[in-house]
Amino acid sequence: MTDDLSQQGGVSRRRLLASSAAAGGAVWLLRGLVRPGSAYAASAPPPGLPAGLDVYQRVYENWAGEISTDQLWTCAPRSPQEVLAVVNWAFGAGWTVRAQGQRHGWAPLTVADGTPATAQVILVDTTAHLVAMSLEQRAADGSARVRVQAGASLEALLAFAGSGGYGVTSAPAPGDLSVGGALAIGAHGTATRAVGESPSPGHGYGSLSNLVTELTAVVWDESAGRYALRTVGRAEPDCDALLTHLGRSFVTEAVLRVGADGNLRCTSTLDIPATELFAAPGAPAGTRTLASFVDSTGRVEAIWFAFTNNPWLKTWKVTPNRPLTARAVTAPYNYPFSDSIPEPVARLAGDLVSGAWASAPLFGQVQYLLAKVALTGDITDVLLSGSAVRDVLTDNVLAHLLADGLRSDLWGASRNLLEYVRPTTLRETANGYAVLTRRADLQWVVSQFADFYRTLLAQYAARGEYPVNGQVEIRVTGLEDPAVCGVPGARPPLLSALRPRPDRPDVDTAVWIDILSLPTTPALHRFYRDIEQFLLALDGDRATVRVEWSKGWAYTDTAAWSDPDVLTGAIPASQRAGGGPGWDEAVATLDRLDPHHVLSSPFLDTLLR
Repeated sequence: MTDDLSQQGGVSRRRLLASSAAAGGAVWLLRGLVRPGSAYAASAPPPGLPAGLDVYQRVYENWAGEISTDQLWTCAPRSPQEVLAVVNWAFGAGWTVRAQGQRHGWAPLTVADGTPATAQVILVDTTAHLVAMSLEQRAADGSARVRVQAGASLEALLAFAGSGGYGVTSAPAPGDLSVGGALAIGAHGTATRAVGESPSPGHGYGSLSNLVTELTAVVWDESAGRYALRTVGRAEPDCDALLTHLGRSFVTEAVLRVGADGNLRCTSTLDIPATELFAAPGAPAGTRTLASFVDSTGRVEAIWFAFTNNPWLKTWKVTPNRPLTARAVTAPYNYPFSDSIPEPVARLAGDLVSGAWASAPLFGQVQYLLAKVALTGDITDVLLSGSAVRDVLTDNVLAHLLADGLRSDLWGASRNLLEYVRPTTLRETANGYAVLTRRADLQWVVSQFADFYRTLLAQYAARGEYPVNGQVEIRVTGLEDPAVCGVPGARPPLLSALRPRPDRPDVDTAVWIDILSLPTTPALHRFYRDIEQFLLALDGDRATVRVEWSKGWAYTDTAAWSDPDVLTGAIPASQRAGGGPGWDEAVATLDRLDPHHVLSSPFLDTLLR
């Protein structure tokens, strides 16, 4: 689908970024790989590495290009035993080991930006060989267990489960996440219980980590004086700390419980004003609020392009049989217009990253209209728009969008609708927060945020600043329910943003809030800091705010992951809220399992203390 649009005058977003970088306006570089013997001469590998290990030097770069390193020593073990050999070598040599998956993340949980080639750190690429999967158990209740190694992608895992008739309720939109990486940060989708819905066995509304029944990790063996592989069941000590370990451990494989797969219907709506969708509680009956869609479908996502009035609302509803008006889909990634954009739109984005930041309102409007035409076929707003929009969304562009077929009403197997972000999508940065609240306060949370965001964006624009050129994304999930994994005595992941508050059983919902923008946008960090401080100051009786580990947080006016008051104050406090096992127990456990900090980094040592 992406190739079709590219052949019709479009350009993939990956090509856009490469061309923008050539013009000097972007920070993204294609992920570099330099092996010994290539055009870049490599030095001799560190002495004493296990024999037969595939070792090379490689630039580490994360999703949005905000973290980029020198060529670091990297290896690709063929088995968990080779992973263990590398860790024990590092222990003896005074090096550290960092697990590396697909690098589809924002936070510096693997390595820090600018890490030099002289750093005594070796990256372990799990995606080359540690990708095996097997169906371990089919249960009479319709659930099953899948054993999967850490380097397998979520796309491959969901395809494997789907081939056996199984799926998950809450899956992240990108398929190019490694299983190990997804578990390390508590990856999630968007799903909570619709009114009257009863999930079948194996299905839950929390993170992927909560589905784990057992895992195997590299841990310190005090009696042997070396690191060892240890398999830990979900109800056993230490497992709850390893489920979402933030990169402070190395999980080589896991077993996840999955449920019988079902069909979903995904409907897109673009005619609801933000003032209505995010209206304050108490709006008149019939108001189309986000909470009302959560009640009716349980699965929602609102995408609100900067400086536009109407969000793109997606809802997924359990629908066993295909409705007559729905388009059946048999594969994931069914929004080609968001993966490959027409050449005139690419030029506008190129203008932005080259310094024309005041074009953000135009770019937001174009993104909205691009989605509306591609999804619904309605070109009325384009025809009524000014010349600036018509210069971008030309007749030729509209014809290409319409030729691909409409996408506002889709139906199919769950994975084909839950996975919709390709690696070729625009590489934006994102902040991220989970606001834990009562289901009854869901609409209050989104209305509070929307009012503040809209006002703040206008205040910046009045000063001639346009920090946001992407979109707000809002999702809603349930919290972790360890019973979903089917193991008696299981506890929730201790460091999950979705771990329930023991003192507040009425708090049962998480509202996920992300704001996306191009990484080099002026005033972006200051804007993100204003948003973060607002969220952290929300009514503590109605909202507990935790950071989304994979995204941006702890902002100063000039940088992310840098505010010491948030790093060592607000973040631990949010995890300790409500008492019970959590932050302190997890930190102590991870330190005990790796007392020599071989599986750590300076950033993690600052955060997890």
